Formats: sequence, C-alpha cells, structure tokens
Amino acid sequence: MSDFDVDLFVIGGGSGGVRAARIAATYGAKVMIAEEYRVGGTCVIRGCVPKKLMVYASRFSDDFHDAAGFGWTVGPSSFNWPTLIRNKDLEIDRLESIYRSNLEKAGVEIVDSRAVIEDAHTVRILKTGARVRARYILVAVGAYPTLEPAIPGGELAITSNEVFHLEAQPKRILVIGGGYIAVEFAGVFAGLGSEVTLLHRGPKLLRGFDEDVRDALADAYAKRGIKLALSMTVTRLDKTPDGIAATLSDGSIVTVDQVLVATGRRPNTAKLGLENVGITLDAVGAIPVDAYSQTVIPSIYAVGDVTNRANLTPVAIREGHAFADTVFGDKPTSVDHDLIPTAVFSTPEIGVVGHSEAAAEERYGEIDVYKAVFRPMRATLSGAPDRVLMKMIVDKATDKVVGVHIVGHDAGEMIQLAGIAVTMGATKADFDRTIAVHPTAAEELVTMRTPVPAKKPVAA
Repeated sequence: MSDFDVDLFVIGGGSGGVRAARIAATYGAKVMIAEEYRVGGTCVIRGCVPKKLMVYASRFSDDFHDAAGFGWTVGPSSFNWPTLIRNKDLEIDRLESIYRSNLEKAGVEIVDSRAVIEDAHTVRILKTGARVRARYILVAVGAYPTLEPAIPGGELAITSNEVFHLEAQPKRILVIGGGYIAVEFAGVFAGLGSEVTLLHRGPKLLRGFDEDVRDALADAYAKRGIKLALSMTVTRLDKTPDGIAATLSDGSIVTVDQVLVATGRRPNTAKLGLENVGITLDAVGAIPVDAYSQTVIPSIYAVGDVTNRANLTPVAIREGHAFADTVFGDKPTSVDHDLIPTAVFSTPEIGVVGHSEAAAEERYGEIDVYKAVFRPMRATLSGAPDRVLMKMIVDKATDKVVGVHIVGHDAGEMIQLAGIAVTMGATKADFDRTIAVHPTAAEELVTMRTPVPAKKPVAA
C-alpha cells in the first residue's frame, strides 16, 4: 500500500496550478488541487480576462468617433458602468465553471479551501483540518497587489483586485504606477470618459521597454487627455467633502473620486508553511526554484508568479505544463524565459518580443535598427491623431531578428505571430523575402529596408 494519499497536491487553482494538475492527471497521476478563493486564479477572475473585457468597452468611444469619417451617422451614445460590470461578472462565472469542469473531467479532486504545508509530503486543509500525504507538492499561489509604499491615508486607495467591483465609475481617478496594470487601467478609464491622472515616480512609463515604445505611449496618452504626472510620488491621501485629495511630492494636490494603486505585486507566500520544510524565500518573498521549477526540497515544486521569474499568465501555464511533463511524463522540460512575446493592452496597444534596442546593443554589440512611424489607414478618414510604431532590432553578426516592438491597433495579435518567427530564429533576410499583405499595418515588418541611427536610452 502506498504511503501517499495522492501523487500530486497543488496549492493554488490559478493558470499554472490548473494546467499542472490537468496534465499530471492525463499521465495517470492521482491529483488534488486546493483553492481558497475561486478556480481560475488572478488572470481569469480578477486579472487579464476581465481587464481585457473592460479594454474592449473603453475602445467603443473611439469607434463611434471614427465612424463619422467613413460616412456613418452615429446618434447620441452613453455608457453604463453597472451593465459592463454585470456582464463581465457573468462571463467570469462562466469561465470559472469551465475551469472546474475541465479539472473534474481530468479526474482532479478540487478542494475549496486554503491549504498549508506541514512537511515535505504533508498538506493540511484549513477548512476541515484534514491532512493529505502527497508524493509531490506544487505551490502555484501567484502574487497579490500591494499598497506600497505606505503613506498616510493609504487605506483610501484601491488595488487591481477591487477595481473590478466598483459600484460606480469614478469620474475622476488617480492611477499610481508605470507598469502594465497602471497604463492599462489609465487607458480603460480614459476611454470610458473618466478624467484620468497617471502618476509614476520615474521619468517614463513602462520601465524595461524600448525607449521608442515608452515615448510613443506617453505621447499617445497625452493626446488622449490623460494627465501624466511623471517623476512624482504621492505623499498622503485625505478624505474631503469633494472626494480624495492626493498630495503630490511637488506640493500640488489632485482631488479625485478614486485612487488606484498599481505599483507592484508580491508573491503570495505568507503563512504557507514554507518555513516548516526549510524553504527560504528571496528578498521579495518569492520561492527560489531551478530550471525545472524544483525547490531545495526535492518533493516540492513551484510555478508562476510565486517564483517571480516572468510574471505573465502564459508563462505560468507553460511552467505548469513543463512541471507535469518532467515529473509525471518522463519528459524533463525546462522553460526558456529569455524570449517571451508580451502585450500591454493600453490604447494604443503594445506588442513586444525579444530585446529592446539598449538591451540588444549591450548583449550583441553591433546591431541594426529598423523603424517605421506612420498614420494608420483608419485614421486617414476619421481624423484621429493615432500613430503606429514598428521597430525591429537585428544582430549584425548573424542577421537574426532579436527584437520586434509594435505600438498600435491589434499590436498584441501581431506580436503573437511575429513571436513565432523570432522564436524560430528568423533573420532579417527571412522577413525581407516574405511577401507583404497589403494594405495592412503589419506589412511594415517585412518592408523596412534602411536602418536608422541608434537611440541612446535615458534613465528609467
């Protein structure tokens, strides 16, 4: 008789944990998964999926405006926040039921409770107190948004968790942060008609992105009426009869209806019992793992944001799958975190794969840079001020394309396909001999022929 109740116990029912559980089960493993909130995790329940639905909602105002230039007469329009939130919630409920159904069909037992680690092979289910012995334990609890740094009145602000459940649309909102979440929600609320101030402590948004991308987004957001407060911080928040008064580091005060803090997320490792087995967390609270997601304890693995490697949903899914292949499929698989296509669902949208110009120059030495900035065809009749940026970075020594950067409509869709080519090691010559699809924005990726002078980065 086995000493274990299950082959695998997964703590966390988000994207990485669910994928690992399902794939392990298909290999014949007996699997149990514990989730204390809702199956689907941050991405499905209160992250990228509901956010993308809100992004879609915010872009209809542009569609109504642009239609006139193409001969359409669009009558008076209005936006209803409760309708969006209600329909968004219905869709999230539907998706969660699908996640649960897929786990059950795979034979995975779902436990609706928090679970903690007691030793290298034992997990305790808090709701019942039951202890489960597992041959392997996988930690996939993700990360949580922070209200950092702490300031007087900080409790008046909300995070990206609460923003999805606001009863009313804030007419004035201060968004604090310069990363994915901050710029995306700034774009959402601006598109829905809110007065938006986007504050970031650095001189530019999206630290780590290519300089041209950062400049293009800032320019586009300014044209969309978003007030950019860069190289600034908030020193305190105060409740007033007119809303929330935010005192900024330059002494000015911005009064708004809501303050959204999107300054970062931290691994959700508190009170998991990791100290019981001798796993020491890193400086930000993440679980250190090797290339195969294994911790210093051979029976315990971790995937996704809790490891703080590359905090993106598709990466967590890939890591979960690779874990199952390695441990239960007899196919040792590691995940390459060096080349990851990604999108920022700002408006305009951003799609990136590979290195920025500065990073490529540092890594490869001599590079060629190709860039095109142009007015998209849709804007020619609508009169919109939209611009598209296409940028390609090429390693001179090998002619390999090592970076593609797009700012513009459907950049996320385009970068997924460009990502295939870059991942396969396509050269600039490969792009050049590809016949263009005309008229499209993406054709610029295969028609740029003349390198441009290199651009020196500024401090982040």
